Amino acid sequence: MLSRAEHLIVWLCLPAAVVRAGQPALTVADPAPPKVHPLPAPAAVEARAHRRVTVFAKPRPLAAGAAVSDWATFLGPTHNAISPETKLLKDFGAAPGGAGGPALLWQMVKGEGYAAPAVMGERVVAFHRLGTREIVECLHAESGSLYWEFRYRTTYRDRFGYNGGPRATPAIAGGRVYTYGAQAKLHCLDLRTGHLYWKRDVAREFDMLPSFFGAGCSPLVEGGLVILNIGGRVGGRGGPGVVAFDAGTGRLVWGAEKQWGAGYASPVPATIHGRRVVFIFAGGWSDPPTGGLICLNPRTGATHFRFPFRARRVASVNASSPVVVGDRVFISSYYDFSGVMLKVGADMSAAEMYRTRDFGSHWMTPIVRGGHLYGFSDATLTCLDLETGKELWSHKPPRELPPGAKAPRPKGRLGRASMLGVDGAFLCLGETGELCWMDLTPKGMKITARAKLFDARQTWACPVLSRGLLYICQNEPDKPAGRPPRLLCYDLRGGP
Repeated sequence: MLSRAEHLIVWLCLPAAVVRAGQPALTVADPAPPKVHPLPAPAAVEARAHRRVTVFAKPRPLAAGAAVSDWATFLGPTHNAISPETKLLKDFGAAPGGAGGPALLWQMVKGEGYAAPAVMGERVVAFHRLGTREIVECLHAESGSLYWEFRYRTTYRDRFGYNGGPRATPAIAGGRVYTYGAQAKLHCLDLRTGHLYWKRDVAREFDMLPSFFGAGCSPLVEGGLVILNIGGRVGGRGGPGVVAFDAGTGRLVWGAEKQWGAGYASPVPATIHGRRVVFIFAGGWSDPPTGGLICLNPRTGATHFRFPFRARRVASVNASSPVVVGDRVFISSYYDFSGVMLKVGADMSAAEMYRTRDFGSHWMTPIVRGGHLYGFSDATLTCLDLETGKELWSHKPPRELPPGAKAPRPKGRLGRASMLGVDGAFLCLGETGELCWMDLTPKGMKITARAKLFDARQTWACPVLSRGLLYICQNEPDKPAGRPPRLLCYDLRGGP
């Protein structure tokens, strides 16, 4: 076991970027083209009462002139946990229910899993596990009523004792829903009816490498393709590490890369120097540990560049999604590494701008605002100067008392929290169920509102915001209150 000083020496001696511009995609035959099931003339599907949903209230009307959006994919409409919504409720004391927080509109008792929901219009798609089945449910956004559900069998068991449900947020595009389960089973369903168009057993078909916590890459739908970081080794030859399936038919369009296994970060699209690219932050189970950032052409799978970046310990993963700012991209890892900023040239090569040991995200995707980067480096909220990587401040925000507590928890923190950048502020969800509004500036942080929603660990899914409604996954039981895991819908509408 290396000491902290030895880790620092190793880190400082790591090589700069390895750039391979213009490397073509792999030659990979589709090992098992799926059967496509056309949708017959669909009957109207009406929402009905859901036996696991309890309704508490109706939402308020949207504030006049409020900007709203869908949340159809992981990290929202711009793939960076920044929402365009405005005129939201920021004073929990003025909310129905007083200082207890925003009004709870409905709750659905759910099973195992860490996947956040996806929202398109009036439909919310939830993905979790009940018993031996992974289940996809389409609910009415404001009432929790059920439009349809789809189930299939799973035998996944987490080797580290975490729960056995799906990790990947569904993606909604072109009237279809794409889900990727913990056992790497990919399904394409109709958003209106739940009809199955096609499915793939990705782990079996592509001989995926072993993983720490099952498959956890949320699918990206880009240019009519479904892109995944899978860490495959078809026929034992190595690769593809990244695949693209036709969104309509499920057939393999291209496979790329073979050096690095699947990480837990999800693909991020961007336009740089007028060219559309996709960033893949790969790196999971391997000995010796390998991984890093891959920049691909999403149409062909050709590699623009590859940048090695992985903690020098087997028990580590790359899980925080890349953050793209103009022609630069920031990646970070919690373990031995921390963060690095790259600059992408007009020839689509990459150059390292700086490294920082002041910030390393475990899985939260940091947020950029006004030339500064804000995020939780494990349980410490940190602000970096985006241009230099210099830490301006760091702080461990204290956790609010749970309901009924008589004394503070001496080491209580928000923990490994998630954040959204929205409506001129930051909405933060702590890993045990505390919700906060924060003002963050280069000079420091200020919590302007806070509420304890529940007391349950492993609240690790990023909150989802659409049309003024906030969706939060409570992934473990709230034992003090005797409440099971739930999907919760809160009213954040600012009113007239």
